[in-house]
Amino acid sequence: METLQKLALLNDNAALEVDAAAEQRCADFSDARKADALQRSISSVQQPDGKRLTVLKTMLSSYCARNCFYCPWRRGRDLPRTQFAPEELASAFVQMHAKKLVEGLFLSSGVHGRSAWTMDRLIATGEILRRKHRFTGYIHLKIMPGADEASVEAAMGFADRISINLEAPTPERLARLAPEKNLYAELEPTLYWANQINARRRARGLKAVSTTTQFVVGATGESDREIVGTVGRLVREAHLGRAYYSAFHPVADTPLDGLPAEDPRRERRLYQADFLLRQYGFASDDLVFDEGGNLPRHADPKLLHALNHPAQFPLEINRATREQLLRVPGIGPRSADRILQLRRDGALRDFRALERIGMATRRAAPFILLNGCRPAQQLPLF
Repeated sequence: METLQKLALLNDNAALEVDAAAEQRCADFSDARKADALQRSISSVQQPDGKRLTVLKTMLSSYCARNCFYCPWRRGRDLPRTQFAPEELASAFVQMHAKKLVEGLFLSSGVHGRSAWTMDRLIATGEILRRKHRFTGYIHLKIMPGADEASVEAAMGFADRISINLEAPTPERLARLAPEKNLYAELEPTLYWANQINARRRARGLKAVSTTTQFVVGATGESDREIVGTVGRLVREAHLGRAYYSAFHPVADTPLDGLPAEDPRRERRLYQADFLLRQYGFASDDLVFDEGGNLPRHADPKLLHALNHPAQFPLEINRATREQLLRVPGIGPRSADRILQLRRDGALRDFRALERIGMATRRAAPFILLNGCRPAQQLPLF
């Protein structure tokens, strides 16, 4: 089977459409720029330093011994499957990189047989790229459930980022989503090990490896408060770099096929809350939840926090601390730092100066003062 044929069969979109998966074909790798199979496998990711890269996002194998109820690759589902050998995938990737089709690699896999064997193949792919092909760019390796600490450390030796999907915030929720996985025994420990390994790497003068996880949202009745609480704990205790949220969509021929798809607005609100926890100094208790423990869909979490704390506003821009500035809707970490920098040269007097540094003054207007004056704002008609 040719490389692009395999990429087509390992693509998430192909897995969702069982019949279509077998029909993806591309005979000539030299014409890869026009190959739909390749384009579907290319995506953009943001590095820990904020830079965005074009990456080949694929799997080493679509064979899987696990039976996660939501997953298109679950054991026993009838669809064409394939796999790459580590050398085969590494060779294909460096050819794509040489043609400037991709800049980095995001590599996952189904658990083909045992987790340890699958991890060995993922690590081998990273090692071949780094040592044989001298690739120095971005590599993201997925950690398999049940991997041991030695495998995690080995993967971190070749990756810029690693991740393990927790899928659910509590063992009870996970049991309804992926009953063969154990949250506390084989998933969460990976993130704590990675934090300890990063401490050892820093002590040796090596760069830390970013860690991420992912949650499937809306399939098990979990609340946003549960998810945010788990993420907040992992940020504090394991220095989790980032969490990703995937709104549930039912997949044909899976046990959760009959459930409704989750509202994508919920995914957006969770991402907004996540940024507040990681970059704005918010705690999970600072967020506003409805009676069901969910983030309200009608407004972003930062605005709701401000509206629910009227005693903190309006805030005088010329006297506010960085922590206080970050509580204002329309002020982010970058604009807060620029405000503090400008204040070293004297008091700010012109609202236009705030606009020039990137502050969203229309959003901030109801919550700020400048030298005791409010910015001009459009009053609501209703």
